[in-house]
Amino acid sequence: MLKRETPLSLDGPCGALEALYFDQPQARGLALICHPNPVKGGTMLNKVVSTLQRTARDQGYSTLRFNYRGVGGSAGEHDMQEGEVDDAEAALRWLTAQRPELPLCLLGFSFGGFVAAALAARLEAQGRAPDKLFLVAPAVSRLAGQTPAAKGSLTIIQPEQDEVIDPASVYAYSAALTRPHELRKVAECGHFFHAKLVELKELVAPRL
Repeated sequence: MLKRETPLSLDGPCGALEALYFDQPQARGLALICHPNPVKGGTMLNKVVSTLQRTARDQGYSTLRFNYRGVGGSAGEHDMQEGEVDDAEAALRWLTAQRPELPLCLLGFSFGGFVAAALAARLEAQGRAPDKLFLVAPAVSRLAGQTPAAKGSLTIIQPEQDEVIDPASVYAYSAALTRPHELRKVAECGHFFHAKLVELKELVAPRL
């Protein structure tokens, strides 16, 4: 029987960050999952985030998901810019300290896609790019002017009937990328993957 995630309180830039950690026996990698827009009610318990966590867990990863500043039990106030990327970097610092020898995967949904992509670029500038990056219905408008990480694999998964993120904007973002990546479109699917979570898992699992 699989163990449950362990509740944690991590040191963040604005104080404590509420988090859930799954310690995978004989882990093959580390996975950090970033949640959607906190102003719109996004938390680490979002069902898409939960699906990404379980998918990574089932593929043999130790996982960490966390609440940004001002969400749930995390201290501070929403920044909606670099502050949440700072939070993600702090969470990642804790995660990688547990098993620094393991490869890293970043997964982000919606606003969390912006956070994960921005963090990947920041890590690459520091000489430690993630091995894999998954952007699910990402808020690409927030990535305007940012240079994406060039190393590691990149998978973009976009619902074709997304009512929150304009699919055309994600397709344009993908088309403008000069680095290798994969764009997967999910037909008859809205932003929150209602009735499509199994399909999301089936897209992510083999690419982990």
